[in-house]
Amino acid sequence: MAPQLIQSLKMLQMPILKLEQTLRQELATNPLLEEVEAVETEGEEKQEEESLAEPAQPEITVTEGGEKSDFDWETYFDEGSEFVPRRASEQFEDTMEHTPAAETTLYDHLLEQLQLSKVSEEEIEIGEYIIGNLDDDGLLHMTPEELAADLKTDPVKVTIVLKLIQTFEPPGVGARDFQESLLIQLQLKNLKDTLPYRIVAEHWHELDRKTHTQLAHALGVAPERVIEAMEDLRTLSPRPAQGRFAPGARPVVPDLVVEKVDEQYVVYHNDRHVPRLRVNSSYKELLRRGQTVPAETKQYVREKLEQARWLLNAINQRRSTMVRVMEAIVEEQKEFFDKGPAFLKPLIMEEIARKVNVNVATISRVANDKYVQTPQGVREIKFFFNAGVARSDGESMTKPSVKQRIEAIIAAEELANPLSDQEIYQKLQAEGIKMARRTVTKYREELHIPAARFRKRIPEKPAELQSDLPPTEAVLPDPSGRPVSEVGSGSMWE
Repeated sequence: MAPQLIQSLKMLQMPILKLEQTLRQELATNPLLEEVEAVETEGEEKQEEESLAEPAQPEITVTEGGEKSDFDWETYFDEGSEFVPRRASEQFEDTMEHTPAAETTLYDHLLEQLQLSKVSEEEIEIGEYIIGNLDDDGLLHMTPEELAADLKTDPVKVTIVLKLIQTFEPPGVGARDFQESLLIQLQLKNLKDTLPYRIVAEHWHELDRKTHTQLAHALGVAPERVIEAMEDLRTLSPRPAQGRFAPGARPVVPDLVVEKVDEQYVVYHNDRHVPRLRVNSSYKELLRRGQTVPAETKQYVREKLEQARWLLNAINQRRSTMVRVMEAIVEEQKEFFDKGPAFLKPLIMEEIARKVNVNVATISRVANDKYVQTPQGVREIKFFFNAGVARSDGESMTKPSVKQRIEAIIAAEELANPLSDQEIYQKLQAEGIKMARRTVTKYREELHIPAARFRKRIPEKPAELQSDLPPTEAVLPDPSGRPVSEVGSGSMWE
């Protein structure tokens, strides 16, 4: 890709605070850039913004002996080349006293590994979209078919790239669930044909119910070997990225602002933390001197000038793209902005990509790790993208709405007889909500609600009935020798 395009893509995927850090680094390394502190009047601002239109790029040649070029540098500098933040964002109060240190996110960490891999441009695009859909734990909650549908490509290609990402660091990243995460980690350690691998592959759903003795009998090995294998498994993490890339507590600074003005929603770019840049016009004197300036000096100035122009164009392109994407989201999710989260509609990135006429990977870059200030509160841009769950009446529900319904069903269950995932699935089917049984389990786990056997509670008896109980009661052990109260008492990672 051209350097300008690479720079534009990097700028687009940066959150607002990281963009500020990048611009300040450029200010420190490029002498042709300067920060403007003064705030112009509205008329001056309009004139500056109009000057941002890209002029024709004449060919710049360097001649030996410091001869003058045919390029009119004075006209170029007079035309202006600046990044001018919009005054609409001036209403934001500056709550940030210090700029936080740069942090490596999981997205950046994986994207760097992807770009260093020997893959095609199409595979990089697929990989960026996969990485952009990983959760904070490094797990993927979409199937290759769903990803392929968004990208309009072959699911086989998506699977190939996903397998590549699953070889990246941290081990287990890109897995669809905890079981697959552990299996990937064992494979990367060359432990595929070992007892720990068999335990996870064949008895994952029974680990919280079976004792070591029972597992040993089922696997045909000695209990001591099972104990050793379980110790090996405890060194792995079902959540490969948990705690490794999560940033410390910090205020959320929105990149965009949505406000209601005269019954219309207006989208602004939040430029409060972005320095106002322009090319230092004092360098035009250097380029006017003709033969008095060595060719090497003029070459250096021209290179820095091009870098500055690429940077300013990339910033303005980032702002324009983000605003256009958010305007399309507002148009599609108008009921949310009017009435609240309960009216969020199903929406996929591919729909917005068609509407804005950009690649779906561009939408992923805009949505990743960025926030927007709305009348309904500060929201992550990813919040507005939800795969719909079909209903029998032809309508569809968003993922958050289905989760809320599952949460409500569990909240209404009997404590002594909690509902299994199969029973929750049947209730949703009866309500016309069409979804797979395994999806119910996935949504329940994302809500951090334990399985039915861990939700079971025996209601306390009235005090008058408790007096009839014997003063002590023996705890019957199970065949393994453990008390019943310890059997199935939770996950081995808790």
